[in-house]
Amino acid sequence: MTALLGIVERLSKWMNAVAGIALVFIMFLTVADVILRYFGHPIVGTYEIVGLGGAVVIGFGIPITSWHRGHIFVDFFIQRFSKSVQGIFNFATRIAGMVLFSVIGWNVFIMAFEYYKSGEVTLTRSLPFYPVAYGLGACCFIQVLVLLCDLVKIAGGKYE
Repeated sequence: MTALLGIVERLSKWMNAVAGIALVFIMFLTVADVILRYFGHPIVGTYEIVGLGGAVVIGFGIPITSWHRGHIFVDFFIQRFSKSVQGIFNFATRIAGMVLFSVIGWNVFIMAFEYYKSGEVTLTRSLPFYPVAYGLGACCFIQVLVLLCDLVKIAGGKYE
């Protein structure tokens, strides 16, 4: 199981790097568009490129955030229970998350295939939607692996 944990952690870090690169690209594109717009030469399609890039940033950032438990916990209610009941809640929420992200990932892959078949593209730059959709579907399945690893860590006593 240690090998699985290492692989999923490295994969999550790689995805985080992709999200970071996309975020930097979005930032530079927006700054360049604002400056060029001032001189009367805006970058055509900035809005749709930033939209697609934002999807990449969010989707590829989810696994590492979950790995480090960087998301918001609203656990003031759960803290009132014993450690064993808290463990049951943690286990149940991870299982529910795995089911949810599996269903979302599967449906996003179906949607991506439909985008590919129909040739749907953005309006201004004619950028295809399907690569981003396939990427987001993959992110969902990697999130399932992160949640599985979280269960392994919980069972091993690393997290409560």
